[in-house]
Amino acid sequence: MGPYARAGLAGIVSCGVLFAAVLIGRPDGSGNDDNAKDERPQPGPYVALGDSYTSGPKIPRQSGTPAGCDRSDHNYPAVVARQLGVTAADFRDVSCSGATITDLTAPQKTSNGTNPAQLSALSTRTRLVTLGIGGNDIGFGSTVTKCVTMGAMYRAIDSDRLFSDDAPCKKQYADSGTDEVAQKIQTAGRKLSAALAEIERRAPKARVYVVGYPAILPAEGKGCGRELPLAPGDSTYLHDKGKQLNTMLRGQSEAAGATYVDTYSPSVGHDACSAEKTRWIEPLQPSSPAAAVHPNAQGEKGMADAVLRAIGA
Repeated sequence: MGPYARAGLAGIVSCGVLFAAVLIGRPDGSGNDDNAKDERPQPGPYVALGDSYTSGPKIPRQSGTPAGCDRSDHNYPAVVARQLGVTAADFRDVSCSGATITDLTAPQKTSNGTNPAQLSALSTRTRLVTLGIGGNDIGFGSTVTKCVTMGAMYRAIDSDRLFSDDAPCKKQYADSGTDEVAQKIQTAGRKLSAALAEIERRAPKARVYVVGYPAILPAEGKGCGRELPLAPGDSTYLHDKGKQLNTMLRGQSEAAGATYVDTYSPSVGHDACSAEKTRWIEPLQPSSPAAAVHPNAQGEKGMADAVLRAIGA
């Protein structure tokens, strides 16, 4: 996903996008039908598509080109490829930090190089594809940034009284009766539907697994103190928007005949507010090598495990 957050009391840089991953793979056909789909996914060729939740910014070891895509050789596609025994020649990771759904079909400029249109990596030989996309399309990074900034001010002013329904940031997005983030999720859903159809056209023998985003925040509506200061109601609001994004991903995957992979359920209790040794998502000041408000190596491994279970590996 893309531009990622950096901590600081005086300011917070864009968090990047927090959520979505789509896994696609379809095995070779049998008999005379070249497009027939076997129930057993072939190990490759495997193409990984997506944003920074797929690429794994700042997780050692960074590899691949362009360097501005921030890919790690310990991101979940790399773990999946190793577990499935996909050879280096049959594995292409074209995920890129900051990617939107548009970047699947158009080149993406990064701070260090241009990433070709991601779907250009697909072919009729492709049997497995992963795609993590959507968070940047709904502006989740800027939403989190605004909510954290307002949460820090809220806690500084009202530190003696924190009420569970206090949500100063939510009012900026949903106070008029129309939820801006919810509308963006609907728009992203239509774009994703078209993207999945294009993947089907370019890689007709691939099986498709749409992988949802892990939990960024706890469900009970609490912040992370100094590490991720949020008003209690805003923590709940952001958590709910993440679940709505996952619901959209599930719906679009099922409509496209894909399999949805739930990474949220296994990540509960491993959010950015959890203990340092157990968290999958780093807070604004990461304690493990990873981008702020993004998965660390443990989180990428957890996402990979969910994907492998769905594949049946």
